[in-house]
Amino acid sequence: MSDVIKTYRCPICHKLVSEDNKYRPFCSKRCADIDLGNWFNEAYKVPVVDLDEQELEELEKSLDEQLDKE
Repeated sequence: MSDVIKTYRCPICHKLVSEDNKYRPFCSKRCADIDLGNWFNEAYKVPVVDLDEQELEELEKSLDEQLDKE
């Protein structure tokens, strides 16, 4: 029976990388540093949803109800 070698692609340069790589999920320190730089330079963003007053009140009410159950 042959052993299965798991591989994945580096999210920066897309090279194939084996699972036992020291810089996982990146292929190298260079790609890890590029990713860190992207975070520092705010190249990655998490979308924000603005809530109107009514939605905000409903959310607060729901959270209060959950806290009361605990």
